[in-house]
Amino acid sequence: MNSSGTTATAELGLRLVVPDRTAVPLVARLDYTADDPYAIKVAFHVGEDEPVEWIFARELLTVGIVRSVGEGDVRVWPSKESGERMINIALSSPFGQAQFDASISPLAEFLHRTYEIVPAGEEADFVDLDAEIEQHLCP
Repeated sequence: MNSSGTTATAELGLRLVVPDRTAVPLVARLDYTADDPYAIKVAFHVGEDEPVEWIFARELLTVGIVRSVGEGDVRVWPSKESGERMINIALSSPFGQAQFDASISPLAEFLHRTYEIVPAGEEADFVDLDAEIEQHLCP
């Protein structure tokens, strides 16, 4: 895991849960930056040349550690497996669906570091609204 004053990265071991209930291990890279304080980018390395990337709301992953949250394309919920606390992530897109599970501990540690970079409730202080508006209005 790496972090600086404005960014944090980590690799998270996940299991892809496939329909016959077997699990395929894989790795996801988590990236957080104060420049986009509400979001966490997750790159799932699924054996393809390029990882599959999703953007998650930081709050969604945080709440998903303690209770079921999300609807539609992304759902997150906690569970226990053999006494270990797990987090489950279900993704849906026009291209298909996937469900992953992982140990909560490394994700919670990563999330803790993101809140050290940008405390909860202070995200708006890190967003440059003028730059965001200009980016969307100017080609």
